[in-house]
Amino acid sequence: MALSGHVVGLLKEYMRDLVEQAKQETAAHASFGFSATPYRPDQAISDLLALLDDRIESEGMQVGLPEGFLHYMWSLCNEATAQVSDQVWLEGNIGSQVAGKVRVRELTYRALIHYIGSHDQESSL
Repeated sequence: MALSGHVVGLLKEYMRDLVEQAKQETAAHASFGFSATPYRPDQAISDLLALLDDRIESEGMQVGLPEGFLHYMWSLCNEATAQVSDQVWLEGNIGSQVAGKVRVRELTYRALIHYIGSHDQESSL
């Protein structure tokens, strides 16, 4: 299943929502003096899949998500997790800044979009 530009756009919007949510959570935790807990790319992918499940249930067909989209994304994310995690580890360890939840989500979703683009390109050959 190759994803249309519309579906990739929705996916990116959902990813931006999750990054923004992480920014708000991080700020709230910091204001109460809580320290950041480790956060991994597989958690970011799980959070995305949970959001997709929720959004598909609430607005799926209305926004133009294709039949079987969630199953496709689960499969694709299972395939991509190791490669995405490696990429996030490489990018997250450049410099001395510790990659928190916001940065891990940004890097994970960027790598996942790249993976989807290359996967769609391969399947259309």
